[in-house]
Amino acid sequence: MHALTRLITPVFLAFALSAGSAWADSNAGSAAAKNKADPNYTRAQQMVDDGKYADAIPLLEKILAGDKENADALNLLGYSNRQLGQNDAALAHYQAALALEPRHRGANEYLGELYLTLGDLAKAEERLDVLDSACFFGCDEYTELKKAIADYKAKAGS
Repeated sequence: MHALTRLITPVFLAFALSAGSAWADSNAGSAAAKNKADPNYTRAQQMVDDGKYADAIPLLEKILAGDKENADALNLLGYSNRQLGQNDAALAHYQAALALEPRHRGANEYLGELYLTLGDLAKAEERLDVLDSACFFGCDEYTELKKAIADYKAKAGS
């Protein structure tokens, strides 16, 4: 019976972990669906994709005025500010997004990249560790931040 317990325990643990991860992903999925249904969010996302960060900021702020707990909008607001060199504002928005959703993939990746810009490799690596945990089977955000950290280390070593 003891050998059976040793076999079942890891299987149960893996199931429990994947169920928790699925729950977190389903919450993220419902938020993403809500954002996709919001024409203001869709427009803001397109502006960011087009590099029109200054134009996206007022629209993202409008979205947040109606939904202060929109981690995706906070993440895009942080990203837009970072792209404009407004690192303090970017930091505040990423931290607000992570206060709502600690495993938010985009906010963790972009905050890690901001930390590299600020010269804080240790904090960037902390974000990579969070993504390693959040991305059970890997994800683009983990891959991108890992590459950014490797590039940062290569430049520091040269």
